[in-house]
Amino acid sequence: MLNISPSQRCEVNHSEFNSFKRIAHRHRGRRPIWFFGISFVFLFIILLLPWTQTIRSKGVVTTLRPNQRPQSVQSVIAGRIEQWYIQEGQYVEKGDTIIFLSEIKDEYFDPELLKRTQKQIDAKKESYKSYQSKVIALDNRISALENTVILKEKQLKNKVRQAQLKLESDSLDLEAARVNYQVAIDRFERMRGLYDQGLKSLTDFESRKMGLQKDKSKLIEVENKWLASQNELINAQVELQSVLVQYEEYIAKAKSERFSALSSQYAVEVDIAKLENKLKNYERRQGFYYITAPQSGYITRALKGGIGETIKEGDEVVGIMPSNYELAVEMMVNPVDLPLLELGQEVRIQFDGWPAIVFSGWPNTSYGTYGGKVFAIENFTYQSGKYRVLVAQDSSTVAWPEALRPGGGTNNFLLLKDVPVWYEIWRKINGFPPDFYKEVEKEKGVTKKKKQ
Repeated sequence: MLNISPSQRCEVNHSEFNSFKRIAHRHRGRRPIWFFGISFVFLFIILLLPWTQTIRSKGVVTTLRPNQRPQSVQSVIAGRIEQWYIQEGQYVEKGDTIIFLSEIKDEYFDPELLKRTQKQIDAKKESYKSYQSKVIALDNRISALENTVILKEKQLKNKVRQAQLKLESDSLDLEAARVNYQVAIDRFERMRGLYDQGLKSLTDFESRKMGLQKDKSKLIEVENKWLASQNELINAQVELQSVLVQYEEYIAKAKSERFSALSSQYAVEVDIAKLENKLKNYERRQGFYYITAPQSGYITRALKGGIGETIKEGDEVVGIMPSNYELAVEMMVNPVDLPLLELGQEVRIQFDGWPAIVFSGWPNTSYGTYGGKVFAIENFTYQSGKYRVLVAQDSSTVAWPEALRPGGGTNNFLLLKDVPVWYEIWRKINGFPPDFYKEVEKEKGVTKKKKQ
């Protein structure tokens, strides 16, 4: 180096300064050894410390029950917006009116629609009563015919019986006449023999011949009477069958008319049911002109606007957030971590916007995290390929912040088994899955856990 400065260089006497003396006399060989030794011991102690294995997952704040989640109010019928009764951000009670709609379908334009429908129902009911009275009259007629045919049948059976008895009587008379005629023939033959022998006179012979003719005439008369009795019996039997058939036709005709009346009555009854159904639908539809709040909450957003705008059935009108809800956390876990989950498992939660100092392996030393328990586990994946897990608040720990609202983000730590730090490092280097305990049956009041 060139010495171009006008000043002269001088050496410093180190012995005149205490700091140089201390540096010069410092023992430089032991302190690095102590430093590395203490660091090794400290590192060894850290490796032996317990470490809680966790499953980390992102999530969002939601509600525990479906009816407590934000929902949209829909219109049941198509209509035209006539008046708004709320504004966004307003609190409404269950049943409060939100919108009034007017009708847009021509089949419901008639202002007297309900009265006219009721008149149709009344007319149909009168028709129903008429058919009902006709059925009753036909029932009475059928009953009378059945009673009449019973009496007629008895009457004609008696007549048939009388004809049978008369026929029997005439049969006996015919048999007696035949016997008398045969006796008269025999007597006439004997008389002829006596007359031929000259023992009897011609007068006796002719008298006996006249007697034979009378007996023959008597036989013919009785036989005619017997044949007439047969005809009377046949006529009585024919009359009996004819009357039975005739009354059966009368009864069948009355029953046919009754069934026709019943059919018409049932048809009118169906018409009445249809009209009553229409009337109830009309009454119910008029109730849908006013869209009301399904539950108490805050109006978050009006999805339809203006006056005179038409909406369809099922169109969303406003969004509402229930005022009373129980918070929960919805988190998504990877399929590889699903076998490690079970209902009631502890979870530590860090809410977005709340300051926290988190040590995932030492949850008890973390600050700003809140406790939860696994409430529900779904058994099918979403489009993201992950499983949905619902976490409820752990009532045995610090309550969740009151300012939480559904939709906020979270960082979640599902707590598993406690292991040494060195084991956790070794597990992660080798890519082994975490260990966890699963509760089994309780024996003698002590819960046993099984290592998986």
